[in-house]
Amino acid sequence: MTSPRLLSARRCMLALGAVAALASPWGAAWAAGAPQVKFSTTAGDFVVEVYPDKAPKTVENFLQYVRDKHYDGTVFHRVIENFMVQGGGFDAKYVQKPTRAPVVHEGREALAKGGPRNVVGTLAMARTSDPHSASSQFFINVKDNAFLDPTVIPPGDPVPRFEYQGRVYENTPRANLVNAPQLYGYTVFGKVVSGMDVVNKIKSTPTGPGGPFPGDVPRTPIVIHTATLLP
Repeated sequence: MTSPRLLSARRCMLALGAVAALASPWGAAWAAGAPQVKFSTTAGDFVVEVYPDKAPKTVENFLQYVRDKHYDGTVFHRVIENFMVQGGGFDAKYVQKPTRAPVVHEGREALAKGGPRNVVGTLAMARTSDPHSASSQFFINVKDNAFLDPTVIPPGDPVPRFEYQGRVYENTPRANLVNAPQLYGYTVFGKVVSGMDVVNKIKSTPTGPGGPFPGDVPRTPIVIHTATLLP
């Protein structure tokens, strides 16, 4: 598959540029009732909270993998220090674990509900070039990555004016924009609420080739011992 940034291996996610936009406010107000998952890894522990009110199908998909112990024994197989850390799909021998059917992309809907963008510490779903292909793999942004945000389509049909990557498109049929794969971005559905120092430790680990990947694999495997839904 083609993959400019996030992953170079087949069946892993593809980074397609999306229009950068102003960050939406989000924070402590979401904590009430937000499920939390503790990851215990060889680099230390961190906790994420997820937002079913923003991306319900994505969150339920993620939590079901947690309940099924899918993440236990998997590794962070893709680490880029000034970008993101990704895991949830391969065991310590780089064997890809079987997954359920993919989840529908909810990126735009989550943003419309006030959900977070791809900023430092947020949790998003990895996918292939097909926007609706996310299954178990996730990534944590370790930098503000606005180009991964879903692109909001202006109202109208046709859309009177649409700007993307410096070009202006006029009177474009709405369906052409809504269904354009490069405008979907990545669905953000949670954030790290404790242990960001551990995530920063992971992002700084030396990397190189490993398994089927030509690079960006931690030279010392970073294994998720357990992922546990907190009471």
